[in-house]
Amino acid sequence: MPKIVLGVTGSVAAIRIPLLYRELTRRGHEVRVVLTEHATYFFNPDALPGALVFRDSDEWPKTKTGELYQPGDPVLHIELRRWAELLLVAPLDAHTLAKFALGLCDNLLTCLYRAWDRRQPILLAPAMNTLMWEHPATLRHLQLLLADHTSSQPPDIPAPSEVNQPEQIVEIINRYCPYLRIVGPISKRLACGDEGMGGMAEVEEILAAVEAFGPTIS
Repeated sequence: MPKIVLGVTGSVAAIRIPLLYRELTRRGHEVRVVLTEHATYFFNPDALPGALVFRDSDEWPKTKTGELYQPGDPVLHIELRRWAELLLVAPLDAHTLAKFALGLCDNLLTCLYRAWDRRQPILLAPAMNTLMWEHPATLRHLQLLLADHTSSQPPDIPAPSEVNQPEQIVEIINRYCPYLRIVGPISKRLACGDEGMGGMAEVEEILAAVEAFGPTIS
């Protein structure tokens, strides 16, 4: 069973992380959890008994004591990349999607994503308000992920001007990017009260996507 880093970002769907974590470990996966600071607004990491949970403060631990990095000190995002066989980010909020797409790396999770070996699988489960999902920036960011994870342009991929829905890019990514999968959001009544596309996929669907990656994990 693969070793999984579970990245959790600041979406209300983070309230389901205890269930997702429990189901992953029940299936025999080793899981380490990386939180963005905003994720902790939606769930208490103490709800993951026995879990190895890492936060931004763990990436730069000596700042607490005023010490400086010394050659040979471990670099956490590199250590996590070396340990893991699968990076699962669920939920992936709009802000972190933008950071991934633009290559920004200003916290532990985005540093891990940027340093990830792209021959190892990445699974993303976006979750955001409907209008955020439908915003043109989301389409652009997904197109950038597609470009980052394909070595060449497959001949039958539509031109960017022909794609106007993020669901289209998700389908293309899942077809042509061997090491990147996106479990697209679902339509539901959202926590904010709006109804529409943007809810995180059900836990069982995410688990199925993890298992489907099995043959590609070295």
